[in-house]
Amino acid sequence: MKALQKAFNIRSHKLNKIEVIKNSKTAQEAYDMLETYAKNGFDSVPPEDKSYFLKCFGIYYRPATPEKFMLKLRIPGGFMKAEQAKVIGECAKEFGQDYIDLTTRQQCELRYLTIESLPPIIKRLNAVGISAFQTGVDNIRGIVADPFDDLAFDNVIPSHGTLLKLQDLFLANPEWISTLPRKFNTSITGNLSNRCNVYGNDCCFVLAQKEGMFGYNLYLGGRVGMLAKSADIFLKNEEEVLAAFSSITDLFKRFGFRDNRNKNRLHFLIAAVGMEEMAKAVRENAGIEFAHAGETMTKTDYVEPDHGKIQLRDGSVGVHAVIPSGIFTGTAMVQAGALAEVHGNSELRFDMEQSFYIMGVKDLSALLQEDFFLKYKNVDTPYKNHLIACAGTEHCPFGVIENKNDAINMADYLAQKVPLESGRVRMYWSACVKGCGIHSLGDIGFEGCKAKIEGINGSGVHIFLGGKLTGESTEGHTVVKSVPLEYAKLYVESLMLEYKRLRKDGEEFEGFHTRVLSSYTRANIGFVMMLKAYLRAKNIDVVCGFETRVLTGKNEEFEVFELGRKLYYHLTKKEPYSSYDHFTPASKREKLQDVRKLVPGIDEVVARMLEYMLNPNERLRAVVFSEITPYILLYNIAKSND
Repeated sequence: MKALQKAFNIRSHKLNKIEVIKNSKTAQEAYDMLETYAKNGFDSVPPEDKSYFLKCFGIYYRPATPEKFMLKLRIPGGFMKAEQAKVIGECAKEFGQDYIDLTTRQQCELRYLTIESLPPIIKRLNAVGISAFQTGVDNIRGIVADPFDDLAFDNVIPSHGTLLKLQDLFLANPEWISTLPRKFNTSITGNLSNRCNVYGNDCCFVLAQKEGMFGYNLYLGGRVGMLAKSADIFLKNEEEVLAAFSSITDLFKRFGFRDNRNKNRLHFLIAAVGMEEMAKAVRENAGIEFAHAGETMTKTDYVEPDHGKIQLRDGSVGVHAVIPSGIFTGTAMVQAGALAEVHGNSELRFDMEQSFYIMGVKDLSALLQEDFFLKYKNVDTPYKNHLIACAGTEHCPFGVIENKNDAINMADYLAQKVPLESGRVRMYWSACVKGCGIHSLGDIGFEGCKAKIEGINGSGVHIFLGGKLTGESTEGHTVVKSVPLEYAKLYVESLMLEYKRLRKDGEEFEGFHTRVLSSYTRANIGFVMMLKAYLRAKNIDVVCGFETRVLTGKNEEFEVFELGRKLYYHLTKKEPYSSYDHFTPASKREKLQDVRKLVPGIDEVVARMLEYMLNPNERLRAVVFSEITPYILLYNIAKSND
């Protein structure tokens, strides 16, 4: 562990301001004052308790809603009993304006709570086994897991019992409260399918096999924008999982950096010493020579529920309740709990996409006839079935865009413009660069930003493509930057039209991206999205998009030339050059025929684009993607819509 100590010493010359606040008193002291604060009112709560200490117990002050708090609840692995759902719902109805947020970590949040209401809410929740302890700031957060666990057909190792024991290691010990340098996220799955974003956490226990034994491979260092990497450790049983977890969290507590909060997650400690050194320290600290990694088995894509139901091992089904953007109500939560008691096994399971399943249903038709499913039914159009959106400007001080309703509006627009009867399209929205909506893992991701139209700043998004949950997961990449929100939907419409035109029967968007879009450069994909939006806005009926087979080698200069040639031919019914070749020197090429003469009255923007796209100077072509045409298109789309 000398390498960890050395790295810590280098970064230990100063403490960030939060560490200074943490040293002023214990978090427990703040929590013990909660009853007093409730009696004396909001103004009696010290600033440091509002900004930090009460968050250790899930109590967040949100200045956007003055004198109101949010309470983040711990739902272990998304497992919730009907009785618990009903109590949570009643608390939201009575104290929180009947509002509930569902989260990407299989938890839920109550909002609009006064300081006076917190003690009675907490008592009622604790009475049914619901806690909010250590759900915020520098603590071990709620552990995520496969919502179906042992009830799924692809389960190999039931993991929920192990999850509860992992949780007991820190929840039962007050010494863990607020003692980490930064938050610590954990995941565990014993299933073949990745239903819980298992690789997106600081510490990940992932189903594996080695020499005929089933266990877990250990992955470490995940965070927003960075997936966890293999630590080359195989854990053969529950005892080793608990020992490894205790070792890792202890190392992070002792050697994690406490200077720059933006660079204090476990990922940065690993980056400083290397994964090999980190794994060596985990073994040494645990006193166990853990085996080297086996074969990771959590590789397959999860099975898309058939119109909202998924068959379980006991012969019953889990029924998907779709909650777009996670916006829910206390009234509906009470209803869901009651439905679980009447039609199911009195259990709900929350997933990572801000929705949940009613479990153990025998008579599906009877359940779907309930009024609840008039609003929350898994529908044939896929745009809302897998929609994630973090809190946004209304509830989060870091949000750049409203986000939740932006996501819903996008889904509604696409359902109208590009209706799909099947398929899965995962649209994940984050309101800022912090990425709480895990946008980089979506089929299509959106990151909130500022964007300009004619020099005026407004709400916008960076658009990402290519996030994957299969294999060891893959982060997506930006294809269009700083798009005003009102035009982002037009660009995504272009993409969905291509998906609908080219996909194979029942193909999910992730598979379509792998088969078709991954053959193109990101710049080309973004350009085609904008170009098709412009052509639609101008009512120019030209086939212009992607093909299922590409021979360009992802070369931007050749891609733009091929796209320009096709566009030119559709407009003129002539080839731009009688002969042409990517490798022919410009001096030997025939002069490009002027499209303005061949197509009288041609749209001037299209004519200008073609001049760039078919320019004999290859180096000037790709400029169309990144520097010239996007601005021309955006400006003129705005003018067309005016």
